[in-house]
Amino acid sequence: MNSNPISIDNLEALYSNYTNRQFYAFYPEDLRAYDTSFNTNALAKFQNTLNSDFHQMDPSASLLGEEVSPFLNVGLGINYNAYSNDILIQNSQNAFLDWSAFSVNKRFEVLCDIFNSLGTPQVFFDLAYATMHTTGQSFMMSFQASGPHALDRGLEVLAVAYHELNKFPSSVNWEKDFGKFSLKLFKNYKPVSVGVGLVIGCSTFPSWNSFPSIIANLITGNTVIVKPHPKAILPLAIIVDIIQNVLDKHGLNKNIIQLAVDTVANPITKILCEDPAVKLIDYTGGNSFASYLYTLKNKIVFTEQAGVNSVLVDSSDNLDKSIQNLIFSASLYSGQMCTAPQNIYVSKDGIKTPDGVIGFDDFCDKLKIAAEAMSQNPKAGPATFGAIQNDNTLRNIELKTNDFNEQILLSNSINNEEFTDAKTQSLTIVKTTSKEKKNFQNEIFGPFLIVIKTDSFEESLALAKESAAQFGAITCLAYCVDNIKMQQIEMEMNSVFTPVSFNFQGAAFVNQHAAFSDFHVTGGNPAGNATFTDSNFVNRRYFWVGNRYYTETF
Repeated sequence: MNSNPISIDNLEALYSNYTNRQFYAFYPEDLRAYDTSFNTNALAKFQNTLNSDFHQMDPSASLLGEEVSPFLNVGLGINYNAYSNDILIQNSQNAFLDWSAFSVNKRFEVLCDIFNSLGTPQVFFDLAYATMHTTGQSFMMSFQASGPHALDRGLEVLAVAYHELNKFPSSVNWEKDFGKFSLKLFKNYKPVSVGVGLVIGCSTFPSWNSFPSIIANLITGNTVIVKPHPKAILPLAIIVDIIQNVLDKHGLNKNIIQLAVDTVANPITKILCEDPAVKLIDYTGGNSFASYLYTLKNKIVFTEQAGVNSVLVDSSDNLDKSIQNLIFSASLYSGQMCTAPQNIYVSKDGIKTPDGVIGFDDFCDKLKIAAEAMSQNPKAGPATFGAIQNDNTLRNIELKTNDFNEQILLSNSINNEEFTDAKTQSLTIVKTTSKEKKNFQNEIFGPFLIVIKTDSFEESLALAKESAAQFGAITCLAYCVDNIKMQQIEMEMNSVFTPVSFNFQGAAFVNQHAAFSDFHVTGGNPAGNATFTDSNFVNRRYFWVGNRYYTETF
């Protein structure tokens, strides 16, 4: 564990790590870096939290909670204080008056303290169990994504904000020489905060997707209302609680950040979105709600939406290793990742390998064998697939499967010996042709792969590009050893703002974007309008305002 606390003094070094794009991680992701006692304590704490109130009941609030563990397949029984929208908004507006007036340096001091309070081994393990039993992520993924990886992304935001908010001097004495006299002015420059920010959490990666937005809002002087998905509250409740304790320690209004909980039957998200006081909205989720957000007036909206991620298979120096890599990427967290591959394009002319050309049907057979081996592996299978977060995912896959006449592999449950009641599903793999675009040019969320036979490499690339442009894409995986074709793939996919990962094998997986090196979502196609993390992710949350004072002498 990194023993050096985060402070203003090392933010410039963090920004250097951000700009050089080399490997950098402040928080270790390897469980072996942490004492096992933290894991033991976290499990006991999680078990004690079940069937209880997350906090002592606030008389001004009601109690809500309906989370269900995808592994235990039972309700968690955790209740949270739920406040009316009016109270949440009023609290946030009142807190904004003080927080936005805080100096930039003071805000950085508080934020550094927040990172030092969140970035501890015990919190990481607490978040791991909270995430695992609300999202269905495996324990390892829950630990890494909600702890070290989420905080590293947050540090990225803090580093960018440190650079941007200190880009200009706070004041200058300005003089213009007119020959016989000089015009002298005193000028100051302020980054002025926007107002109340609403961060809408998703059900699959509540911490990882929300934490950068929380940090971006707080450091730019905006207050935050965190609205988790009603089925994945606990991870964000833990984060909000710790941040509030830090604010309280600094003598600040705890309502600078608030937790807003609701139920599936009685959602409050739209009411909060439409409130005139809410100026900033961060959202991760489906396209229909994102489209609704774009219609709202006087809102600054940041989105990560659904996309259709493509795989182009033209040639490989080791097709078996390439297929193993592809199957793992599709199986990881049962495909419930925005970066998971879905559409695999293969020319009818086959795939060039050192052993000769592998035909389309033979490739499909190899996919089936690899997928079955993954799902039937008693050790790797459960740890890779995790559990299904939402029953609608299972129903949707069953419905979508019926749209395809040819199936390669139909999914079945994963044998999880530790959690025998876990909601699990292995890969479904279907095949079709490029003529059936209506069936594959949309996101099918979950463990689902579509192998598409095309007339040529050129048609495969054209379809992947068209899909990204029309429906969005966060990733594109390409297996190709022809340098000219690789350049063509990169150029065409980049033109629709989609990054390409070439010839991944071994431990390199298309799903995984590294903090301080990879940009997550370009913001240039329908898969989202914001990027983790570029300067726009920070700079759109405040505006520079300059004031001028006339003076004859300095």
